Amino acid sequence: MDLQFSKSVCQCLRKATCQAVNQEQTQEIRLPDTMPDIGRVLGSWGQIIVRGKEWRGNGMSVNGGVMVWVLYAPEDGSAVQSIEGWIPLQLKWDFPQTQRDGAICVSPLLKALDARSVSARKIMVRASVSALGEALEPMEQDIYTPAEVPKDVQLLRRKYPMELPMEAGEMSFQMEEELTVPASAPRIHKLVRCNLLPMIAEQKVLAGRLVFRGNAQLQIVYLDPDGNLCTNLWDLPFSQFTELDRDYSVHAMADILPIVTGMETEVLEDGKHICKLGLSMQYTVYDRHIMDIVCDGYSTQRQLLMEKEQLRLPVRLDRHMEDLQLRQQWPVQGQKIEDVVWYAEQPHSSQEDGRLRWQIPGQFQVLYRDDSGQLQGASVRGEMTAAMENDPSNRVDTWLSFPTGAEGVFMADGGQLTANGTLACDVFGEEGLTMVTALQLGEQIPADPNRPSLILRRSGDNELWEIAKECGSTVEAIWKANALTSEPEADTMLLIPVI
Repeated sequence: MDLQFSKSVCQCLRKATCQAVNQEQTQEIRLPDTMPDIGRVLGSWGQIIVRGKEWRGNGMSVNGGVMVWVLYAPEDGSAVQSIEGWIPLQLKWDFPQTQRDGAICVSPLLKALDARSVSARKIMVRASVSALGEALEPMEQDIYTPAEVPKDVQLLRRKYPMELPMEAGEMSFQMEEELTVPASAPRIHKLVRCNLLPMIAEQKVLAGRLVFRGNAQLQIVYLDPDGNLCTNLWDLPFSQFTELDRDYSVHAMADILPIVTGMETEVLEDGKHICKLGLSMQYTVYDRHIMDIVCDGYSTQRQLLMEKEQLRLPVRLDRHMEDLQLRQQWPVQGQKIEDVVWYAEQPHSSQEDGRLRWQIPGQFQVLYRDDSGQLQGASVRGEMTAAMENDPSNRVDTWLSFPTGAEGVFMADGGQLTANGTLACDVFGEEGLTMVTALQLGEQIPADPNRPSLILRRSGDNELWEIAKECGSTVEAIWKANALTSEPEADTMLLIPVI
């Protein structure tokens, strides 16, 4: 005789892949006829733009490129010059064939950017990009629940609160801003670099809607009409919402990862700066579910044949945010550090002694004036570190962001460079839960007339369920016989009524 189980379906998302890919690309930039010949290259900077994504069933791709700016000192000794370029990129990930299309989330980092002159009229620029890509595909997990249960059948039912990824998507929007330099600052003549850093300040899932607000931090370094370097920073607030596929509980929350999808800049004759910006908010919605499953069973009167399987769901156990800071000594003397940018690689992790450790190598791109006042460029290597307690059976996915810019100053003993960032760590449980999916009831077993009706036993480290199952009793009967209100402590003597 089979015990009937009803079946429900838990729908959520699982990761087909979550890994970093690296690409190095070079591009040649030719000077227009109106610009003087190259004497020496002083520095290069870039902004990653993501233009499109494609899900291919057995993989995915992301295309875009790096907007680059190169600063050089002309051969004729005239004022420094800046020139722009574009390096196209296409990044690819392979993963096992999926049944349905899913969502793509990508976090690109510019690891390094360097430029050199190959002739008086040509500059070769090399960009090294690392992108952490995540593919989230829909999945369905059957959950089995017994219907009518005979009185002699004991089932171990447990409820597990689980935070599961339920929905992923992307919300894009445009911003057009007319930026005016403060009256006390020189007006913009030509851009040296332009970097956009979008940050989320607050988000909330309200039933079937995701609302969020944040700030796009736009930093520009430019040349004024006299060829001097200047810096300005604007905070551009935004507030948006998007409709979700379904309504969620009050426990729902979303992780939002912003990326830049477009940036057009134009400097007008009056010194005003027109920016057309494209932003995309990649989001994953998590909601709490209570999973009620049967883990084990037995009968005091007959044999049971059980079928079990491992219930494996992408349960997020924790989200940990780690603040990062790097202070790097630089054994160089000079008059002034004009500009500093920090380019980082994706984190490298290692597990040791119950702790997960990360190393985040990278480089400072420094523009400075030496002791003679000459403008110079340099790259300085450095490494950030972080650590957290972690069970090695868990999987930890990490995302890296830099909410504040890098800084630099000359001290008595040389330069000091500083960079700050944030490491977001999602901890997922990898071990499955045992779930009974079918139960067959055997024939009644005649009671043994010599079997005692009461047993005195030391509990040891076993839970009451194991004791009751082994002795032919029930958890309820042991609770009543010993007036228990919770699981007994180890080595407690118990009366075990035999059913």
